[in-house]
Amino acid sequence: MNGTILLNAIQLGLVFAVLSLGEYITVNIMDSPDLTVDGSFVTGAAICAMMTLQGMPNLGLLCAMLLGALCGCATAFLQTKMKIQPLLAGILTMTGLYSINLRIMNNTPTINLFIGGKPAPTILSNPNTRLWVLLAIVAVIIAVLYWFFKTNLGLMLRASGDNEMMVKSSSINVDNMKFLGLGLSNALVGLSGALLAQFQNFADISGGTGMLVLGLAGIIIGEAILRPRNIGMGLIAAAVGAVLYRILYTLALRLGFAAADMNLVSSVLVAITISIPYIQKIMANQRRMKGRKKNA
Repeated sequence: MNGTILLNAIQLGLVFAVLSLGEYITVNIMDSPDLTVDGSFVTGAAICAMMTLQGMPNLGLLCAMLLGALCGCATAFLQTKMKIQPLLAGILTMTGLYSINLRIMNNTPTINLFIGGKPAPTILSNPNTRLWVLLAIVAVIIAVLYWFFKTNLGLMLRASGDNEMMVKSSSINVDNMKFLGLGLSNALVGLSGALLAQFQNFADISGGTGMLVLGLAGIIIGEAILRPRNIGMGLIAAAVGAVLYRILYTLALRLGFAAADMNLVSSVLVAITISIPYIQKIMANQRRMKGRKKNA
């Protein structure tokens, strides 16, 4: 793997690190994986692409976050007000977003970000500064989330995910916490989609397929390697895991795996990563048993 390919993999990994940080909120904080992700990711990419073509790429990033947050709030509404199960609520929102995203893209499945035959100017247009811009974005998000989860509101959100019944008995509005958590999570997911659109210079209606698994892979790999013991390290692990996953993904392509096989490769990679703690536990038990036999 040469330097250019590795650099590209790291940059893409940082884009998906924003996705993993968004999913970290629902998976680790709220303890409820959210299937809205596959739809809100495309929503962010679609609105950013359209606004970039209008000469407003930075405003497009902001709008991607706002619309992503609305997508999360729609799922929260279905969960809290309509009493629909969380997984089903996410599926319903994701399904509805397909049509909405297509409307945003003027009923065109793919939007190319080219103006006058050249890539539209964005914060990721300059290849010399692209890595540093992405690093700065990820670092700021981690810092802001770390600060937020130390505030009273952030602590209430964390408590709602840990023990919903206890939080209800403490007169905290759990429904509001779900709106907050899902909205914040999907705002970051939408931003990730927007950054990917600007990075690749196109947005695709099917670009959100598998994003839930991709984001989870980053979280799982990061936690398996870094073993975080606090929320700060958990956020860092999610970002680092996303970058490592993208590097491994690129390496698999370089080893000759066909693009059509990558979903299978990703599934196997994630399954192995999830199994690492169990495998380590078995190996530790085996070493302990061998030690006992020697002492006997």
